[in-house]
Amino acid sequence: MKRRDFLKGCLISGAATSLGAPSKSWAVGSFEGYPDAMGVLVDTTRCIGCRSCEAACNKEQKLPEPDVPFDDTSVFEEKRRTTEKAYTVVNRYDAKDSQKPSYRKMQCNHCNEPGCLTSCFVNAYTKTGEGAVIYDAKVCVGCRTCMVACPFNIPAYSYSSAFAPIIKKCIFCYDTRLKFGKPPACVEICPREALTFGLRKDLVKLGHERIRATPDRYFDHIYGEKELGGTSWLYLSKYSPENIGLDETVGNEPIISNVKEFLGMVPMVLTIWPALFSGIHLLATRGKDHDDAHSNDSEQKDGKK
Repeated sequence: MKRRDFLKGCLISGAATSLGAPSKSWAVGSFEGYPDAMGVLVDTTRCIGCRSCEAACNKEQKLPEPDVPFDDTSVFEEKRRTTEKAYTVVNRYDAKDSQKPSYRKMQCNHCNEPGCLTSCFVNAYTKTGEGAVIYDAKVCVGCRTCMVACPFNIPAYSYSSAFAPIIKKCIFCYDTRLKFGKPPACVEICPREALTFGLRKDLVKLGHERIRATPDRYFDHIYGEKELGGTSWLYLSKYSPENIGLDETVGNEPIISNVKEFLGMVPMVLTIWPALFSGIHLLATRGKDHDDAHSNDSEQKDGKK
């Protein structure tokens, strides 16, 4: 195949991808979750920061041993995020008007309308009927768009294999527990019952019941009930969400509503850029090829003399 034909093929392919049928990345809906989706109510007023949930997750998901033991409280000196080696972490938040700190468990919140899923143009993510957002590494192309789309900064990129880097995150213990009707390992191990597993719609009711029963104990808000279209993991706290590291500015619209135009460019970028660089290479080498051809003709003529 001539380079000109190859370049034309790249350009046609790129145009078809970017200008053809609407990409999944552009989809915006009003899905409110599956009716029988499960969830977890996180009551931060009960959490004592024991990190048992971290240890249980590590064991259940067969993750590497942590750099710092699970009984080492020095980790609370800084705010941590989830990584490819830790699908959940607990952080401490010191309240200004109280000597008693708050602790909050962080993991994938399994959104009703996940930005990671909607932004993925190869459909590597799935929202299951049970409420989990799971991931298929065999489909992933490593574009990391999901990392940009996630408002909670959850998906982590693993570089353990240079030839097959993958995204890693909490999957709600889907393969080993959730799809069999069992609670996640972190919920089962919690000694203070700070984590309650059940139907999401029932957990929303339970959260409001706790607030009404003891209004002095809770800030009157369930984080995740409506934020970003709703999440499977819901939070109760004595303080406002921002005081336990939760973003109050996200709004109630799914994250994809705000970033769809940017994310919709990803398929185009992945196809147009190779064609563009091929074109640049063609222009840069065209003169050289002409000179080489002229040189060969001259050599052939000299040889005939």
